[in-house]
Amino acid sequence: MSPVPNKPASTPAGPAPKGDFEKSLTRLEEVVKRMEGPDLSLDEAMKLFEEGVTLSRECQKQLEEAEGRVEILLKKADGKIVAEPFNTDNGPSNKA
Repeated sequence: MSPVPNKPASTPAGPAPKGDFEKSLTRLEEVVKRMEGPDLSLDEAMKLFEEGVTLSRECQKQLEEAEGRVEILLKKADGKIVAEPFNTDNGPSNKA
C-alpha cells in the first residue's frame, strides 16, 4: 500500500497563481483580521505577517499587470495608433 501525501492544514504563504487576484485579496483580508485579534502568539503573528506581505506584493503585481492591459488604442488624426491609459474617473478617453 502506497503512502498518501499529507495535505497542509493551512494555506501556503507562497504567491497565488496568476489570475487568482480575488482569492489572494480574500486571504489577505483574513490574515489582517487574524492579526488584529488579541489571541495571537508572536510566532503566529510573524508567520501571518510574512504571508500578508507576500500576498500584498502579489496583489500589487497583478493590479499593475491589469492596468497595463487596460490601455485603449486610439487612432490619431495622422493615422498613427497610440496607447492611452484608461481613465477611470470619466470612462475611456474619446480623443480623435
